[in-house]
Amino acid sequence: MPQPELMNLFWTTAGMFPGPPGISRFDIRDRVRSAARAGFRGIGLWHADLDHILATWSPRDLKTLFDDNGIRHLELEFLTGWFLDGPQRADSDRLRKRLLDASASLGAKHVKVGDFDNSPYEMPQLIDAFGALCSEAQSYGATIGFEFMGSAMLNTLPAALAMVEGAAAPNGGLIVDIVHAVNLGISYNEIARIPGRYLICAELNDGLLPRPDRPHDAGQRRFCGDGEFDIAGFIAATRATGYAGPWAVEVFAHALDGTPLDEINHYAYETTIAQFA
Repeated sequence: MPQPELMNLFWTTAGMFPGPPGISRFDIRDRVRSAARAGFRGIGLWHADLDHILATWSPRDLKTLFDDNGIRHLELEFLTGWFLDGPQRADSDRLRKRLLDASASLGAKHVKVGDFDNSPYEMPQLIDAFGALCSEAQSYGATIGFEFMGSAMLNTLPAALAMVEGAAAPNGGLIVDIVHAVNLGISYNEIARIPGRYLICAELNDGLLPRPDRPHDAGQRRFCGDGEFDIAGFIAATRATGYAGPWAVEVFAHALDGTPLDEINHYAYETTIAQFA
């Protein structure tokens, strides 16, 4: 089996814990070159960081930077509010346009969408909203990946599948992060049954298994092999769906706040690629 291609996502390459202002402490040129030197073939950009970069970079020059360093896969995140109404929807629509424009000009692999507020919903309206988002994205050549998690309006795999299958968009599906599968109690057998056409990306990291006798550390993501997750089992289940795309690394912890960029990238790559041995 060929060596898998890995992406190092935004919060890891940013070297910071998630939160405002969402702008990396590292220059984009340094991030891209460091990730490439470590072996990564993809990175991620958070929307605020993307706006910050494009204030001084043209999309063409940014795409050239990616191409010159062998960065073939790009994730753009994170769109919320796309299924709501009122002011939240108006803000979401403005961000939606910026992300879709960037996806087209930078050749992004996918745009990540979701929810952080356990927002109330009705499934028929949610299906319609996801279908409309994917339809608009298709005109930009963009792919939409929904990431279910404990804080999202959809925090079960059956519900997330109901939305993407109901929309039946050729360019829409799910992003599955091992930490959310573990924390939500989703079995690897369930993951293996995800229809391959609806699996947009798989994300890897490590952590402590939830146990009643110790504090839960869901807010901290560890590097692969530094925790208790069955990463090999997750990889096998994901491959059983027919997934053959790049694998994303998403690690964040307060301990990374002062860690040098090359150290982050090299450790992220080596610990993740070892899981495929």
